[in-house]
Amino acid sequence: MSGHSKWSTIKRKKAAIDAKRGAAFTRVSKDITLASRDGGGDIEMNPALRLAIQKAKSVNMPKDNIERAIKKGTGDLPGMKFEDYIYEGYGPGGVAILLSVLTDNKNRTVPEIRHLMSKNGGNLGEPGCVNWMFEKKGIITVSKKNSNENKLFETALDLGADDFSSEDEHNFTIITLPEFFGDVSKGLEEAGIEIESGELTLEPQNKVNIKGDNAVNLLKLLDLLEDYEDIQKVYTNFEIDDDELAKISPEL
Repeated sequence: MSGHSKWSTIKRKKAAIDAKRGAAFTRVSKDITLASRDGGGDIEMNPALRLAIQKAKSVNMPKDNIERAIKKGTGDLPGMKFEDYIYEGYGPGGVAILLSVLTDNKNRTVPEIRHLMSKNGGNLGEPGCVNWMFEKKGIITVSKKNSNENKLFETALDLGADDFSSEDEHNFTIITLPEFFGDVSKGLEEAGIEIESGELTLEPQNKVNIKGDNAVNLLKLLDLLEDYEDIQKVYTNFEIDDDELAKISPEL
């Protein structure tokens, strides 16, 4: 299974724990901030932001929190100036890691990220060391519970989708070129199809298979990086077999 869908599955299994420790709001807030940073704060003109806000409302995030996350992304938060950076490096097993960071204090953030990486089997690299391994794509997921696969497949392709996958246990995945993401997501909504999530993301062109201690250490590192406040998104190129994941799950 690919790194994208496998990591999504792992994160979903952790959702109940995340909610208990208050991480649900943090994760959704990051999605809103990143979407508003990339596409502006107008939900009518920014499909990724619209979908992120829908997700925020589904976990009962207060309106003030949503507005604050939008302003953080657009740079309109009074008294604070946020800048975005991309940092690159490697994790256990030689897995590529690319971090999208939004911070008001680069001098604080970079050493802390470097420490997180080095302490957990990874290291930050030079700019461009792994960026070339990824390409920008639009990713839209639709729950299998509420959708007919054939109808969804035909509708998505008619709207301009680039690819379609039913590999995930719970969701169908629709992949688009970046320029068609807005049209496809809006078209699906207008067709009455409920979108579970949608975002512009970076997909790896090649995968690195990991197992054993490397797999355990990598997943722990990714969890720590995603929990770090200034990191908006974590992209990676690992893949892990289902049998291997079952063996290491008790250690996570």
